[in-house]
Amino acid sequence: MERAIVPPVPDAAQAPAPVLEIRDYTLGYNTPAGRFEALKSIDLQVWRGPTLGLVGESGSGKTSLAWAIMRYLPENAVENSGTIELSGENLRAKSVPEILAIRGRRISMVFQDPSTSLNPAIRLGDQIAEVLVQHRGLTLKEARGEGEALLARTGITRPADMMLRYPHEASGGEKQRVVIATAFACNPELIIFDEPTTALDIITARQILELFGRLRDETGVTALYISHDLGLVSRIAQDVAVIHDGVIVERGSCASIFKAPRQPYTKALLAAVPRPDLRIAPPAPDASAGDLLSVEDVSVNYGNAPALLRFLSPPRADAYGARSVSLGVRPGEILGIVGESGSGKSTLAKVLVGLQTFEGRLSFGGRAFTSRRMIDRDYRRAVQIVFQHPDASLNPRQRIGTILSRPLRLYDLVPPADIAARVRALLEEVLLDADFAARYPHQLSGGEKQRVAIARAFAAEPSLVICDEITSSLDVSVQASVARLLIELQRRTGTACIFITHDLNLVRQLAHRIAVMQHGKLVDLFDIADVTSDARDAYTRSLLAAVPIPFDAETDPVTSEAGAGNMP
Repeated sequence: MERAIVPPVPDAAQAPAPVLEIRDYTLGYNTPAGRFEALKSIDLQVWRGPTLGLVGESGSGKTSLAWAIMRYLPENAVENSGTIELSGENLRAKSVPEILAIRGRRISMVFQDPSTSLNPAIRLGDQIAEVLVQHRGLTLKEARGEGEALLARTGITRPADMMLRYPHEASGGEKQRVVIATAFACNPELIIFDEPTTALDIITARQILELFGRLRDETGVTALYISHDLGLVSRIAQDVAVIHDGVIVERGSCASIFKAPRQPYTKALLAAVPRPDLRIAPPAPDASAGDLLSVEDVSVNYGNAPALLRFLSPPRADAYGARSVSLGVRPGEILGIVGESGSGKSTLAKVLVGLQTFEGRLSFGGRAFTSRRMIDRDYRRAVQIVFQHPDASLNPRQRIGTILSRPLRLYDLVPPADIAARVRALLEEVLLDADFAARYPHQLSGGEKQRVAIARAFAAEPSLVICDEITSSLDVSVQASVARLLIELQRRTGTACIFITHDLNLVRQLAHRIAVMQHGKLVDLFDIADVTSDARDAYTRSLLAAVPIPFDAETDPVTSEAGAGNMP
C-alpha cells in the first residue's frame, strides 16, 4: 500500500495546535457483500491559515472523510480506530446533543449541489435565520437583519429580495452564495467545502472561488477544500493531500505536488488534467466539403405558451433560449460549443435533435426543416445525442443489453438474430466487457454508464453525435478516459461531433472549431488555432481567463507520458 509523503509537522513549541487533527482513523461500511473499508489509517492535520485541498477520484474516500469529520455517518458505518480532534477535542467522544451544538457553529460545510442542501419549501432568508437563532441566540428579527448583511457580504446585490425568495427562484450561483453565507454565519473554526463548484459553470465557479478567498482572508477561517478538479484546487489551496482507495498517498504544498509529484497515482491524476497544448483530436476535415448540418437564424422563445394554453394564461414576456443562431457542422468535424449556464448551449442541442420547437431553418442532407414537426425517423437516426447525466437518460428498469438493442431494432440496423452479437461488439467498442449486457444501470459506475450512453448513440450509425456536457459530472481521470474513447470512436467511424461544455481546457484538446454562446446568441466562432487571436470577442476572453490551469503547460515537468497509461 502506498504511504503518504507528509511534510514536517511544525515544531509544537513554536506553532499552535492544528485546528483539525485526524490520527490513525479507519472507517468501513457493512454491506450485503461484506465489509468495505472506505478509509484506512488516515493521518491528516489542517492548520490555521493555509487552505488544505483534498483531491482524489470518485470513490477515493474524500466525502466519507468529510462526513466523518461532521459526525454525520450512516448507520452501516463502522469506525474501527483513530481520533478526530477539533481544536484538541475528540469529536468521536462527543454525545449527539454536543455534536448538534458543534455542527453549524464550530464546523460548517458547503455541499456540492446547493439545490440539495437547501430546503425547497422554506424561503432562503428563513434558512439563514434558523442557523443564527439556533447557534448565535439572535431573535428572529435580529437574525433576518444579520442574514441580509451576510448575503450582501457574498456579493448579492439585492439581499433583501433574496431573503424572500425560495430556492427555485435563485440561480445556481446565487444558491451557492446563500449556502456559503450560512456556512460563514457563525464564524466557525473549520469549514469543509465538498466539490462546491462542480454543479456550476466556469464563470460562476470562478466567482464562487474568489468569494471564498475573500471571506477566508477577512475571517481567517480554516478550510478543507475537497475536489477532483486539480485546477480549482491549485487556485484556492496552499497545501494539498492526495487520497487514493482510502489512503493518503501524498501531501505537500501545491507547488511541490503539481510541479514534482512523487507518487505514481498523483502523476496519473495530473496527466489526466486537460491541457490545451496536448491535442488529441484527429486532423481537421476539409473546410471546402460544405456543411453536414446547418442552422440559419434559429430562435427558441420559451415565453410563447402552447396554443392550447394561451386562453388560460396571460401573455408572457419573451424569454429566448436561443436568438438568431446561424452555424454549420462539417462532415467529420468536432465542433465545440461553450458558454456559461443559461447561454443557450443545451437549447440549441435540443433543437438539433428534434426535442425543441424553434423558429428559423435547419438543413441536413439536402433537406430543409422549418419546424420540429418536419423532423422524421431518418433524421432522428442520423443525429444522436448523449446527455449530461446518464442516470436520467438510461432506463433503470432495463438491462444494458436491452438499452443498446433498442436503436438496432428501432432502425432495423441488423437482423434480429445478430442483435446480441452487435450489442457485445458495441460494449467492446466502448471498452466494457460483454457481461455488462446483463447488468442494470445502477450496477455501473458513472463513467461506465456514460460509456453505455455513448455506445447507444453510436449504435444508430449516425452522421452526427451531440455530446451535451457528458464529462461535467465525472472526475478528472474518468473524464480523460471518456474523452479519449469519444475521439477514438469519432476517428474510427468518421462521425461528426458537437461537444458542448464549459470546460475550455478540454474542448481545446478535442475540437477543430469552437462556437461561443452568451445569452442565447452566438458571439464567436473560430478555428482552434485562432483561440488567442486579438479578434476574439470580449466574452470569449473572459471565459479563457476563468479557466483554471494547475501548472504552466510549457514548464511543467510532468509530461503526458507520466502516468497516462495508468488511468482507466
